Amino acid sequence: MLKGVSFALAAGLLWGLVFIAPQLLPDYPATLQSFGRYLAFGLIALPLGLADRKALARFCRADWLEALRLAAIGNLLYYLCLSGAILRAGGAVPTMIIGTLPVVIAICANLRNRRRDGQLPWRRLITPLALIALGIAAVNRAELARLPTGADGTWRYAQGVALAIGAVICWTWYPLRNADWLRHHPDRNPRVWATAQGLATLPLAVIGYALMWGWSAYDGTRLPMPFGPRPLFFCAMMLLIGLCASWLGTLCWNAASQRLPTAIAGQLIVFETLAALAYTYLLRDAWPQPAAALGIILLLAGVLVSVRIKPVRSV
Repeated sequence: MLKGVSFALAAGLLWGLVFIAPQLLPDYPATLQSFGRYLAFGLIALPLGLADRKALARFCRADWLEALRLAAIGNLLYYLCLSGAILRAGGAVPTMIIGTLPVVIAICANLRNRRRDGQLPWRRLITPLALIALGIAAVNRAELARLPTGADGTWRYAQGVALAIGAVICWTWYPLRNADWLRHHPDRNPRVWATAQGLATLPLAVIGYALMWGWSAYDGTRLPMPFGPRPLFFCAMMLLIGLCASWLGTLCWNAASQRLPTAIAGQLIVFETLAALAYTYLLRDAWPQPAAALGIILLLAGVLVSVRIKPVRSV
């Protein structure tokens, strides 16, 4: 349990980086950021795959198809939705909506995986879920108060909300399916599975990047391709989140998923929300407001209570 929680914490700290990239690259469209991130992830996975070629050779066609599905939905589509939401609605609203993931995943996993993992008693689960929900509400109420009214217009705001909801759907599906594969293959190394997902992402990212480059040339967009108006900074950011958030974060999450019931692991995605908020405050060079600080305490309390609940096996 302790190792699993530690790996989940590390994954959350690394995944929090993806929330600040769109804020640092507001002049880049979400598609370029998504394809750029996973192009970097795929290129990083190539030498890692070469080193792990013997372990990767054990993967059958079904394994690679699963890696491709996870890459398409949990990587490309998720980050496309998330970065698009941040660019349209600012950082606060997507954080609020993505912050519901621990509650959504815990409920789905408790309904879906009770035979495999055991069921976390609903009466005991209500307390940590309520603490997490209240914490998320408190943090994001403080964040929403910072948004200027009518800044982007109703339609742009609605687009951001819809994209953030789409990101929640993608990342509710991803950890459940990813945990299924890992729990069914306890003999496989989580690092190799993370590398396999990177290799599966690469052709999708290459095709997407090429199509966007071709469309930009056809449409006469002002965005200079292939790396935009700040090529060095863009490439550095893509390599940073490609290595840290995509490969290393996935590795840590895979290790956590092998050690924890999915209902508990789902709640620990709250670490990503906490990390994203911490990085946001660092960028602002400001401390959290009292309401936000209270929310963070409630989030942590909910996580600490939840990991102490033991699953009850079905008879």
